[in-house]
Amino acid sequence: MRLPSWISQHLAALRAVLVFTVILGIAYPFVMFGIAQIPGLHDKANGSIITTADGKEVGSGLIGQSFTDADGKPVLTYFQSRPSAAGDGYDPTSTAASNLGPESIEDVLPVPGAVDDEGNPDAGTQSLLTQVCARSLEIGAREGVSGARQFCTTDGVGAVLRVFRAQGLTGAVTRAVSVNQDCPATPFLASYEGVTVECGKPGEDYSGGVLTAIRGDAPADSPVPADAVSASGSGLDPQISPAYAQLQVNRVARERGADPAAVRKLVDENTLGRSLGFMGEPGVNVLKLNLALDRELPAR
Repeated sequence: MRLPSWISQHLAALRAVLVFTVILGIAYPFVMFGIAQIPGLHDKANGSIITTADGKEVGSGLIGQSFTDADGKPVLTYFQSRPSAAGDGYDPTSTAASNLGPESIEDVLPVPGAVDDEGNPDAGTQSLLTQVCARSLEIGAREGVSGARQFCTTDGVGAVLRVFRAQGLTGAVTRAVSVNQDCPATPFLASYEGVTVECGKPGEDYSGGVLTAIRGDAPADSPVPADAVSASGSGLDPQISPAYAQLQVNRVARERGADPAAVRKLVDENTLGRSLGFMGEPGVNVLKLNLALDRELPAR
């Protein structure tokens, strides 16, 4: 008995689905898994897991991690990673960047007594500039160098004014507000074009003024490298620049009671060159470096 054509077509389609399910959904993944277990590919296929000498898994060579205590403060005996915007930091399930760019220079100041929808106190919003300034100041203090940067105030926020002029965008200055320094802070500039600079008042609308960043007199090249104060695009970058690693050498050596030259040698040994000799920049894998520290220069 010959089946109707539409039934034959559906049966053929069903057979094709079953065949391709077996080939592509079962056989192919198993073959790929088997190939991935070949020596030389095994570590990479399984996530480049890093283990200690006793076989304990401590992380991945491809995903960074923070070296902080229970309160989120840096553990001074270890090299510190760059900032991360992935979740609470280096969360591979929340890989992300801050999505803040060079025009993010004005903070939203927290309004005293205000709460969010969940009842939490208003924390305001920091601009990218203020985040960079605050991180630079903190790292400078920790590493014993100047954390001063151009366009930053001495108290670690963006040096930004809202400048009001007589004709809107032109004319004499009638008012100037340091919008990132909430009252009663003392503005980083006493006056601007002859007008006394005011501190910012949370919740007040300053949108009528022209946003003006002030360069200041800090050197153009800060001793605190850019990767120390800015997160990577993925938030998972396991490496820091050699410059940031070298900045931390003296502090790590002091905290471990070690010779700085020995710590510097470990940094050099854990510095990777450019990919294929020309792509990207040299980097230092922080986890591998810190494991080498514990192995060869344990804290006293």
